[in-house]
Amino acid sequence: MTTQRANGAPEPGGARLEDDFGIAIGMVFRAYAKAVEAAVGDIPSGPRGYFVLSAAVQGGAGSQRALAERLGVDRTVMTYLLDDLEREGLVERRPDPADRRNRHVLATEQGVERWRRLHERVSLAERQLLEVLSEDARETFRATLCKLAGHVNAPDQAGAAGDAGAGPGGPGESGRVRRGGRGRSAT
Repeated sequence: MTTQRANGAPEPGGARLEDDFGIAIGMVFRAYAKAVEAAVGDIPSGPRGYFVLSAAVQGGAGSQRALAERLGVDRTVMTYLLDDLEREGLVERRPDPADRRNRHVLATEQGVERWRRLHERVSLAERQLLEVLSEDARETFRATLCKLAGHVNAPDQAGAAGDAGAGPGGPGESGRVRRGGRGRSAT
């Protein structure tokens, strides 16, 4: 139990910084970001490029605009990022047959192969980051984190946690939380 001073603040040496949720999640995020940067630094735009390629390979990219919103990347930045990935032959943008104003982001065969190699490196980095946890704890942590991510990115959460200045907005996007809607972000 932590003892407190007269003003209500904890006594020095009581609680650890790592026991504060915001500080802890920030520490984990920064460690993850550093590990992923080292693992995928040879792809255009590093981690951002990797996550865009991942979405394209897994069929979750959808339109360029939707992908930008989902990953918390400014639409203009997304355009340049996709230009770089396209130049490398990793993705392609195709007009949506239902609405030619939209362009779908798809992985090329070369992109799928590159993603497989990068994914192995990212998986190794993730295992090393989580090695302090038992296998059961790793699975529980991942499942819980994914559930929380789904919750905070749900369209009905657009005005909730994000507007309160919550932490990192996603891979490669430090300090910004993006929500559905047109270009809305909290910093």
